[in-house]
Amino acid sequence: MEGIYIAKAAGYIGAALAMGIGSIAPAYGQGLIGSKACENIGKYPESASKIRTTMVLALAIVESSALYALIIAGALIWVNI
Repeated sequence: MEGIYIAKAAGYIGAALAMGIGSIAPAYGQGLIGSKACENIGKYPESASKIRTTMVLALAIVESSALYALIIAGALIWVNI
């Protein structure tokens, strides 16, 4: 019976690690994307709409890796129920 609790704890710890580690790089990447977009809009205000469109597309691509981490964490928790 004790092995079940150890397996559940390992699943929950794995889900926490998947979300914790899996969200560090996307957060850093999104910060860099936003920073560079604001910098370029400041330099070239006439092309702000093109920069904004490209920024939103890049943010969506970067956010997908954080969503994959969320899906993995959810799967680990769902299997442990």
